[in-house]
Order: sequence, then structure tokens, then C-alpha cells
Amino acid sequence: MTSAPRWLRSRDMDTSNVQPRMILARLLLAPLPAYVWSGMRARLLRLLGFSIGPRTAFWGTPTLVGAGPITERLRIGADCWFNVGCFFELNDRIEVGDRVAFGHQVMVLTGTHELGPGDRRSGPLTTAPVRIGAGAWIGARATLLPGVEVGEGAVIAAGAVVAADVPAHTVAGGVPATRIRDLGSTD
Repeated sequence: MTSAPRWLRSRDMDTSNVQPRMILARLLLAPLPAYVWSGMRARLLRLLGFSIGPRTAFWGTPTLVGAGPITERLRIGADCWFNVGCFFELNDRIEVGDRVAFGHQVMVLTGTHELGPGDRRSGPLTTAPVRIGAGAWIGARATLLPGVEVGEGAVIAAGAVVAADVPAHTVAGGVPATRIRDLGSTD
């Protein structure tokens, strides 16, 4: 018996992380133009097993990736807004409180790699959860790295890379993100 062709044996053909629910969601949501039927996207994601609160809207279909049971790792509160192009890497938990707003192309990452030896610097995968408190606003193209917590009512400036926790009612921005100013809880 001959072995399978090299391309068929390749690790590129790994199917262990295929997410049938996400394939179905992409097929059903692909025809919807951005900014149309935003509630329908949330309802379909709920039907597929994601925990998404009422009145939450997705103005574009988010990219949801990760190994294993990703539907168990995403919790989104009520009255949230997600603009087009948002990316959620769900190798660990992502928790989004109520009334959180996401700008265009926000990335939330839960996985990274340990530093490896000189012949392969990207070492073993490590994961850590991300939590975003109620009422926060995450600006366009911001990136939240594994293990960070964004406090309630915090604002993350567009393009920021959040590598450390951001306290509640704080504006943070830059690469890496640092405190720009404090906000009152009623500002």
C-alpha cells in the first residue's frame, strides 16, 4: 500500500481545530452587508452557543478563532456594540461587560508564546483570559493582549496596544498603552 501524498500528510491539513459552528455562521452571515441586520448576527451567534446578552449588535461578522470549545469561552453582556472587523482569539476566556463599545478592527488575544531558544524563539503556547468591564470603550484597531483587564468605564484610544491592566474610568493609549488621564465615573 502506498502512503498518502505529501500534501495530504502535511500538518497544514490538520483538521483538529475545525469549528463547524463557525463555518455555518460564516456561510449564513457572509451575504449580509456591514451595518445591516446587526441584531441578526448576535441572534445567530447565540443560536450557535455563544453567550451574548440582549440588545447587543455586531455591525460586521466578527472573526472568532481558537482551539477546542470556543463557544464556552466568550461571554458578552447586554447592550454592547461591535464595529466591523473585530477579531477574538479564544484559546482562553474573553469576558465583555454590559454596554461596552468596540471600534473598527479591534483585536482581543488570549494566546501568546513563551520565549524559546535561539533556533526557534516562538516557544510553547501560553494563554490567559481577557476581561473588559462594563461601559468601557475600545477604540478602532486597538489590541488587547492576553491576561489584561480593562476596568469599568475605561477608554482605550484607537491603535493602542494594551499589555497591562487599565484601571476603571481611565483613558489609556499608545504602544504600549499607558494612562493618559483619569475620568470621573459620571464624566
